[in-house]
Amino acid sequence: MKKIERICILGGSGFVGSHLVSLLAARGLQVRVLSRRREQAKELILLPTVEVVEADVHDQQELIRQFRGMDAVVNLVGILHEGKVGRIDLPSARRGDFQRVHVELPRKVLHAMGEAGVHRLLHMSALGADATSRSAYQRSKGIGEALVREAARHHIEHENWYLNGPKFVHGYGLDVTVFRPSVIFGRGDSFLSMFSGLLKAFPLVPLANAGARFAPVFVEDVARAYADSLDTPATYGQTYELCGPKVYTLQELVRYVGEVIGKPRAIIPLGKWASYLQAWALEWKPGRKLMTRDNHYAMGVDNVCRGGWPPVFGFQPAALEAIAPEYLRDDTPRARYEDYRESARR
Repeated sequence: MKKIERICILGGSGFVGSHLVSLLAARGLQVRVLSRRREQAKELILLPTVEVVEADVHDQQELIRQFRGMDAVVNLVGILHEGKVGRIDLPSARRGDFQRVHVELPRKVLHAMGEAGVHRLLHMSALGADATSRSAYQRSKGIGEALVREAARHHIEHENWYLNGPKFVHGYGLDVTVFRPSVIFGRGDSFLSMFSGLLKAFPLVPLANAGARFAPVFVEDVARAYADSLDTPATYGQTYELCGPKVYTLQELVRYVGEVIGKPRAIIPLGKWASYLQAWALEWKPGRKLMTRDNHYAMGVDNVCRGGWPPVFGFQPAALEAIAPEYLRDDTPRARYEDYRESARR
């Protein structure tokens, strides 16, 4: 079995991606990060074994070119809303981009891997991914995951696989590992940090879907699971649900954030229809989306794992309480240092 030394990462400049790239570089592996704008990944450019390439990941031929010579591909690209989005490989998001990002992109990745002769793939799915879900996000994630799973099952060359699907040389398999994390937390996250901002701004929090259940997982633990699986044959063909050690309701998480930042607020749990109306109203908010009706539908399914942390990775995930205060509070030395780095764009 060929040792994996060169990895191409899609979504490497994002939240999980930047942690994974840094970890792989620290292990001495050669990493190629594909990004629409090289400027978005400038903190990664300084890493000694990292190459940042400006590329359109939705261009099939470009993917084939960039995958040639690689030992593995990691696809982390995803969006949470079909609206304005931030640091992902899309200039903007429009209706239908769940399909483009979560279904069509994995299909192109599989085809490009076949053409480039790459046989190892790590794919980011999500807890709740289900092709029959009412949530368009979860549906698209479910369909994309099914495509990847099907490719792993039908890795021997098949002329008409999914019309224009991947073609692999006879005798060489496509070794796929799928990850389904719960909500991911850490400095720069879009979940706990969002609630921190709301609690600082408002004395009262009407909370939709207050009873929705999550098992937040630390971003560095997710990155380590990805990195550890690359050269671990036991993970080939497997799907891993990644959760932290404790389950919380959304109301419990918001209350905890308020306690940590010293802004305890009254929380008003909203019923089913009030939650829907709040989500509908927030869809019209300009700029960054706080919530949409699709999020409301997705939160109807518990975002928790069916089992514990996968023992194959040989470590246990960090507790939320051990990590979150360091970045939610703005009065710790580390928080002040990270704020300085962010303001200096370094």
